Amino acid sequence: MTTTHRHALVIGKFYPPHRGHHHLVRWAARIAERVTVVVMASAAESIPLADRVSWMRQTHASDPAVRVTGIACDAPMDLESTAVWAAQVACMRAAVRQVDTTPIDAVVSSEKYGDELAHWFSATHVCVDPDRVAHPVSGTGCRADLAGHWDQLGEAARAGLTTRVVVIGAESTGTTTVSRALASRFRDRGGVWSRTGWVPEYGRQATLDKLDRLRVTRPDAAVEELTWSGDDFAHIAVEQTRMEESAARTGSPVLICDTDAFATTVWERRYLGTDSGRAWEGVVDRPAIYLLTDHVGVPFVQDGIRDGEHVRAEMTRWFEDALTATGRSWVLLTGPLSERVDLAVRVADLALAQGSSFGAPL
Repeated sequence: MTTTHRHALVIGKFYPPHRGHHHLVRWAARIAERVTVVVMASAAESIPLADRVSWMRQTHASDPAVRVTGIACDAPMDLESTAVWAAQVACMRAAVRQVDTTPIDAVVSSEKYGDELAHWFSATHVCVDPDRVAHPVSGTGCRADLAGHWDQLGEAARAGLTTRVVVIGAESTGTTTVSRALASRFRDRGGVWSRTGWVPEYGRQATLDKLDRLRVTRPDAAVEELTWSGDDFAHIAVEQTRMEESAARTGSPVLICDTDAFATTVWERRYLGTDSGRAWEGVVDRPAIYLLTDHVGVPFVQDGIRDGEHVRAEMTRWFEDALTATGRSWVLLTGPLSERVDLAVRVADLALAQGSSFGAPL
């Protein structure tokens, strides 16, 4: 399609951004030389403006004509009020000026109010799919049933809205067993939940790789002979985060992680002491609920690369203190495996319910 406009404007709350929104933006990019997308958010809404702007930018990073910006706007919605229109449009104009001063000559929307909005900009209204035929989805529907509309969201929004449950603990306390069982419980629910992701502990693979390299020259080398550096833990934290982010983009509304980058900071303390803090460089503070597996009542099982039986109790306390000091939400899992898994499911369901609830827009 030949571009017929110089500068197109797309306005929306994108609360959350879905396929219909992206279709609208890409249509605008087909008819205009440049496109400005303005994300407008109010204080009443529970997805931060910065997140919505980031998700839109990630999704349209390959669209060279598209620029995404955002603005907080707490003016009410009232299509019959000239004063409200003036207040809303003032915010829109201010947001546009942050990225492009070229006059707007097209307003692209799928809403009935598009004609009036275009009038305020002395522009042409380009109405796209007003009956939602191409993409029968709405922000209201997504907020009402996030899981039911999960596949209508782009990968960036899914990653941002995924409820992350991270199982952490000292060596041989059941983090892998509990996290696998928790992921299996969700997958058994079927539907979108069958895609529930499980992220393994990359530090274990890093240990095996390091041991293999040492054994090239010393075939009988034991895990206790490995030497660790801050660079090692920085690498582990970054790779753990990469694996988690990748899984969050393709899974269900919940993601189960057998450790994360934050937990790597505690392992760094265990091997290098409190003076080293390189793992923090790879920590991404995504909201998550942490399940801490208690060492009490769990026999230590040597799997060939474990070397921390003597510090299990101390590490449990380190995890408790680090979680608390950084303001993370955590739940201690104690007792038999069945009770630990049952509690993990209950905690994950509560976190999901909270993560799937949205403040009503203005």
